Amino acid sequence: MGDMGEFRDAVVGWAAGGPGGPARELAAGLAVRTAVLLEGPSDVAAVAALAASRGRDLEAEGVCVLSMGGAMSVGRFAQLLGPPGLGLRLTGLCDERERPYYARGLERAGAAEGGFFVCTADLEDELIRALGAARVEELVRAEGEQRALESFLRQPAQRDRSQEQRLRRFLGTKKGRKIHYGRVLVEALDPDGVPAPLDGLLGSL
Repeated sequence: MGDMGEFRDAVVGWAAGGPGGPARELAAGLAVRTAVLLEGPSDVAAVAALAASRGRDLEAEGVCVLSMGGAMSVGRFAQLLGPPGLGLRLTGLCDERERPYYARGLERAGAAEGGFFVCTADLEDELIRALGAARVEELVRAEGEQRALESFLRQPAQRDRSQEQRLRRFLGTKKGRKIHYGRVLVEALDPDGVPAPLDGLLGSL
């Protein structure tokens, strides 16, 4: 029957121009009911970490959480997974500046924009503000990256930015770092301190 990982791979291949048959077969066999569309793998890591902390098994619940590889792809994924395609319920996160892309893509697919939860800048920004810059710095040091952070903060380009902005940029300076901290930052949150977009998304599933 396959698993949700195979379904994700089949959907990504379909979106890239491959056949849709494998995704259709897996969706039926796995009883997939909802697709959570996220911009990148760091968002996927954050959602997975929060679900785990709340004892949720999203895959067993028929929820597929996937990375679209960028906000510009939302129209394509909405067409394949929403009403014109597999007929799944669509939800996810989007950044405020990219909201128009989502609105257009979802409208063309006949899907509701209201199922998406909006981050002011992005999810990393939401998590940093929720934890506070001092706590995020503690977590970075605990992960063994104090020297890398201090070196980054000394760069002239960072002088006029707030500490929250500097930390957000730091997370994106090394491949895989945003994914890693997507999990780390979520696991450090107080249960009642989860950013509203992330909390709303999980609560809607």
